[in-house]
Amino acid sequence: MKGLPACVIALLVIVWDGPTVARTLVRTTTVSVDADLLAELRSRRLDLPVRGASRRDLHNSFHDLRQWFHAHEAIDILAPRGTAVLAVEDGMIARLFESKAGGTTVYQFDPWTRFVYYYAHLEHYADRLKEGHRVLRGQTLGFVGTSGNAPKDTPHLHFAIFRLTDKKQWWQGSPINPYDVFK
Repeated sequence: MKGLPACVIALLVIVWDGPTVARTLVRTTTVSVDADLLAELRSRRLDLPVRGASRRDLHNSFHDLRQWFHAHEAIDILAPRGTAVLAVEDGMIARLFESKAGGTTVYQFDPWTRFVYYYAHLEHYADRLKEGHRVLRGQTLGFVGTSGNAPKDTPHLHFAIFRLTDKKQWWQGSPINPYDVFK
């Protein structure tokens, strides 16, 4: 498999030993993205999904560890609560979903149903947004918020990209770092 970029993710186990905490490296895994997939997404020149956001302000948090040592597999784009969240390209709304972690979320298929774009922690959806509807690049999907497990004082959009499996199910796919696509 062509790998670009390749990185190492370390899984840490925290051992509680009285007043001190020791971190021990347990396992490492190499994650790589097919260079052709990355090139394809870059060639699409996806729009940033938050109105007024700038590429220079993006932070690469894709490999950051979250609760229970789960890799973030997304980027967070901070913005004031209520800022419009926009479709990164034309596509179809695959699923509007409420979850404990992501809160109010949108899953959008790309025009060829090869990728799914995931928008999470929304304050609310745009009026009349429905599953199965076609959306256009730049169309408002919802608004930045803190739903789900987002810190209530840090409104942001949690944005992820996944390469769909052959079954084309919105909940299954291989993560691709949006930071690498947008940079």
